[in-house]
Amino acid sequence: MNTREQWGSRLGFVLAAAGSAVGLGNIWKFPYMTGQNGGGAFLIIYLALVFTIGLSVMLAEFAVGRAAQRNPIGAFAVLKGKLWPIVGFLAVLAAFLILSFYSVVAGWTIAYIVKMASGALVGGADELGAAFGNFISDPVQPIIYHALFMGLTIAVVLGGVHDGIERACKVLMPLLFILLLVLIGRAVTLPGAEKGLEFFLMPDFSKVTAETFNGALSQAFFSLSIGMGAMITYGSYLNKKENLGKSAMWVTSLDSGVAVLAGLLILPAVFAFGFDPAAGPGLTFITLPAVFAQMPGGTFFGVLFFALLTIAALTSAVSLLQPIVSYFSDEKGWNPKIAAVVAGVVIFTLGIPSSLSLGVWSDFHIIGEKGFLDSMDYVASNILLPVGGILITIFVGWIMADKMKEEVTNNGEKSFPFLGAWLFICRFVAPVAVAWILVSGL
Repeated sequence: MNTREQWGSRLGFVLAAAGSAVGLGNIWKFPYMTGQNGGGAFLIIYLALVFTIGLSVMLAEFAVGRAAQRNPIGAFAVLKGKLWPIVGFLAVLAAFLILSFYSVVAGWTIAYIVKMASGALVGGADELGAAFGNFISDPVQPIIYHALFMGLTIAVVLGGVHDGIERACKVLMPLLFILLLVLIGRAVTLPGAEKGLEFFLMPDFSKVTAETFNGALSQAFFSLSIGMGAMITYGSYLNKKENLGKSAMWVTSLDSGVAVLAGLLILPAVFAFGFDPAAGPGLTFITLPAVFAQMPGGTFFGVLFFALLTIAALTSAVSLLQPIVSYFSDEKGWNPKIAAVVAGVVIFTLGIPSSLSLGVWSDFHIIGEKGFLDSMDYVASNILLPVGGILITIFVGWIMADKMKEEVTNNGEKSFPFLGAWLFICRFVAPVAVAWILVSGL
């Protein structure tokens, strides 16, 4: 226990945890969710939920991880035992399933760097939509890029917590912010961009419906990498002097900051060229390439954008692989490097049917009419993560409340000022909110 690796600095931990939280959900999903849910009003509701429920659950996961100094399964075994390690198992299983298809989609971002740089992405939205459909349904190309992305993920994790994950995130996270700011500078200076800024920043609460709250709550919960064991695992490498409340606030702020910056990048550009901001998942791989095709210097900015997406995906993928590696290292005594390679190869293999389900295996359904990728996403996002999230908040708020209060206030500084509010949210608000996500998702 005393030889457990630790983060080299608070900055390294915060950037790594923020890297875990910042992923395709912030830059790919958040802008189109905003577009589909009325713009500025969705943004305000999302931020309110992130800094109450999201922040509270993240702090709970940090506390569990640091208190136990173990992986998610081992953490619940050490702290309480009995049936509670099942909660950690759900988190590790969710990370395993999510990374298998997340790596497939992240591979597309690498492919689009190549396609953008080579000038292959030309034409209007219809032509680019057809090109995207042809690419993801190809039985070979996407799997090659999936393998490349998984290889990058394994390579970072092989370096360990300090020399691998922390060092990579200290480079990648500042680079991500620089790329975002450069691209925003281009987007907001486009003729007609002010319409997108107005849509994004001026709330129209008349457009708010129950679906708006549902979407904002789901986005707030999932964009913070909560419920998949990443934050418990990252918290387990923290020393006892670290201020958990401040760290959680920094990570939440950086994560939501990237989402807001992504909105400032994508929505003004989409409005400037008259595209639909509610275009859904195709916004990134169809609409935006059409925008770049019409923009002066569009090839350069397009390459930067997909490089940005790849970086965001990589920092998240690393945090999904690490809980699995930590489990085999802590509980089974495996060498962490062997665990990283074996787990990475198995996850890559599981991702192959997800890729093929968008093409040659599209007629093969698992859950209802859902193909392999959509079924993996459904089980992980709609069942495992919400159930795990509910049980973690009950564990922290009710089962181990005294131990968790001690954990978040033992940093040698003054008492955590929001302790009462945090416990109230963990006990009453978060379980109900996440249960709502579970019920509406099912």
